[in-house]
Formats: sequence, C-alpha cells, structure tokens
Amino acid sequence: MQVTEPDKDQFRNTISTVDEKGKRVWVYPKKQFGKYFNRRQITAYFLLALMVSGPFIKIGGEPLLMINILERKFVFFGQIFWPEDIFLFAFGMIAFVVLVIVFTVVFGRLFCGWACPQTIFMEFIFRRIEYLIDGDRNQQKQLDKMPWNGHKIFKRVLKWSIFWIISFLIANIFLAYIVGGDGLKNIILDNPSDHIAGLVALVIFTTVFFSVFTWFREQVCIAICPYGRLQGVLLDKNSIVVAYDQKRGENRALFKKGEDRKAAGKGDCISCHQCVDVCPTGIDIRNGTQLECINCTLCIDACDHMMKSVGLPEKLIRFDSENSIQTGESWKLSKRAKAYIVLMFAIVGLLATLILTRKSLDVTILHVRGTTYQHVDEDTYSNIYELTVTNKTQDAHQIHFEVLSENASLEIVGGNFVLKKGEQLKRNMILKMNQQFITGPKTEVTVGVFSGDNLISEKEIDFSGPGF
Repeated sequence: MQVTEPDKDQFRNTISTVDEKGKRVWVYPKKQFGKYFNRRQITAYFLLALMVSGPFIKIGGEPLLMINILERKFVFFGQIFWPEDIFLFAFGMIAFVVLVIVFTVVFGRLFCGWACPQTIFMEFIFRRIEYLIDGDRNQQKQLDKMPWNGHKIFKRVLKWSIFWIISFLIANIFLAYIVGGDGLKNIILDNPSDHIAGLVALVIFTTVFFSVFTWFREQVCIAICPYGRLQGVLLDKNSIVVAYDQKRGENRALFKKGEDRKAAGKGDCISCHQCVDVCPTGIDIRNGTQLECINCTLCIDACDHMMKSVGLPEKLIRFDSENSIQTGESWKLSKRAKAYIVLMFAIVGLLATLILTRKSLDVTILHVRGTTYQHVDEDTYSNIYELTVTNKTQDAHQIHFEVLSENASLEIVGGNFVLKKGEQLKRNMILKMNQQFITGPKTEVTVGVFSGDNLISEKEIDFSGPGF
C-alpha cells in the first residue's frame, strides 16, 4: 500500500496542538526508550541534582548561585556582586545572549530538549509519574474518555496531589535561589506566622508550576517561550537539527516482508507513525524543521528501533543539517557561525577581564540628602556624608578613613569598623573644616580609605561652605 505524501507546506499553516476549530489537541506522547533517551536521562538527572543542590553548595562560604533581589545581592560561583556591578551584569547578559545565538545557529534547539528546566521537570519527573499512574499513550487516552467514576477520580486525585507536592518543592528550591539555602532553612524552622508574605508567594508560585506541568505543558515551548520564537530567525540550512532524510525516506509506504522496496519505488520510511507518537510537542518531523521541535531526539530512537526491527539501515532520522542531507557532504561551520563564535569569545574575554580587574572594595561618599553645611563654632563648619562600603573579597577588612589633603578633619559615626567578607555597610561621616581653608561654596577634600595600614582608595569630595 502506497502512502500519499501530504502537502509539504500545509503543516506550516497550523499548530499541531490546535485543531481547525481552535480547540487544543491534547498530546499523548508514547513512552520511549533508546540510546539518546538514556543519554538525555543521565544529563537531566545530573542537571536536576545540580539545580536542587545549587543553593546549598557553598564556595568560600557563599552559595554557588543566589539572586537576592530583596537585598540586591547576587552571587555567582561564590563571587558576590552588588548593584554597583550592574555593568558586569549587562556584559554578562550580552555574553549569554550571544552564547544562545551561537549555540542555536550551530545546534538548533538542543538546549530545549536536553537542558531546559521546563523539559527536565516535565519529561523526567511529571511525565514519569504520569506513566506510572495513568499508563502509556493508549491507556491515557482511554482514561481521558472514561466517565468520572471512582477509578478515574482516584487516579486524578492521586496524580494531581503528587504534582502539587512536587510543584511546592520546586517553588521552595526557587525561593532558595533568592534568599539562599540558610535563609530557606530559617523560614522553614521559624514560626509560619512570621513569614506570611513568603508563604503566599510560595503558594502562588506552586500554583504556577502546577498549572504549567499539569495543563500548559508543551504550550510553554510552542507559544510562550521566547527562545522558541528566536530559533526561527537564527536557524539556517547549516544548523545541526533533528532531521528526517527525505531523499532516503520518500516515497513512504507500509512495510512488506521480503519486498524489494527500491524496485517498487518505495523509500525507507515505513509509515509506522512512531516518530509522531513519541513526540512531546505532537509534530511530524518528516515535514521538515519546525518551530515546535525541541530536539529531544525521541523520534530518532523510535525510528532507529523500527528500522532495526524491519532490517533497514538506521539513522533515517538523525542529527544533521539540511545541506548535509541534500548534498551528502560532511557538516562544516558556516561563516555566520564562525563570526558569532569570534564575537562570543571577544565578549566573554572582556567580561572575564572586567571581573578579574574589579576593585576588591567599593566605596561611595555622598552628601546626606537635604543637608547643607553647619556652623559648628565661630571658625569651623561641618558637612555630613553617607558612606557605603562594599567588600567584594572573601576576607575581612579593618576599615578606617583619613583626610589626605590636610584641610579638614573627619569623624565616622560609630567609629571605625570591620567589614566582613561579602558585606556591605553604611555609615555617616562628618567632615569639619576651618574657615581659613574654605575657598568657596565648594572646597575639594581628598579622603583616603585604608584597610589596616594599606591605602586602597582615594576619594575626591566637595565640602560645602559659605563661600567667603
């Protein structure tokens, strides 16, 4: 039986998960195992373990990763960054975007299928639980069509309860990346009434995660994720993607034992539909590269299994570029990819230089808002300033200040202080100046910042005076 090939461009006019009436078509991916799936599974559980343990792993006493928006403290690989380092964050974001561009130009949406948290949680936690409770593809379909009897209610309540608990745990992990592992422990051990706002936030995020992994699922990858939209702009015919070899596979026809398919004008595709049945986004990879494809490789495993079963060569679906499939030539980096790679290394190099050369201590001295000079006595005037001192090192520092220009004296409210590693402190400083040194409304004063006996910074500040 010859299978008629569909219109090659018709699939681009619709989304596989939406029918002609605009209603959602639920995807029931078939349970699949294989070489690539096993590799993805190892990668996913390794990344999952790293993700869960990340807030509790410490380097030099600081978390591996923490994005504390509340205290404006950010930690990456044990290094602390403050709002003063916003330019580093900007360069870091640029470097990340260029890295994404390079990776997508060369490897397509490989990140989506192998490393994206959405995919890891969905396919290797929630989907695994669903298979255990609801069964495989056909059993899930039967259960959905079944009326709401005791059997169906039991399975739904059991599955949704487990999903909610896991979503709550995921919300706690994300909270740990904001407040730190120690902060999360304190919240758990403290009286819940002391953290009402935190509990409300946890419930909200738990509900979001539960909704994503219970109902939205592949719609996040297809319609919500901006990276999926970006892929369509970045891919070209030299990008390595999960691709179907049309030259070898067409014309599609069902398998007949002992038949010479080549003599009968048939390709190697036996129209078993397994590549479609296992796809978590519901597409037919034989139509070509599509926006919905996340390079999860399940179709490769399914196709290789069927090819092996009927005695045909494997790799009808494989990692390859469109040009390589059409020409038969080995894959090579395109000029565009090489240009992006050079740009990426340049930006990463600049970012590394900025990080390595940034100051160990950051000091800002500003007039306290709304204040002007004060008349202390007949010949002396004073100004009050706010000091902000940030320790960006892993060592404690004994901080004190001295006037190097010898035209004023200073006093730190509360006295000199010890700045612990990764700490940021604010103090008030009072400068006093005799009127003989006042040269106008603004008189320049040089203040030295010392760590122990070492001068680490000099600050030029203006002293406000009456301007004789």
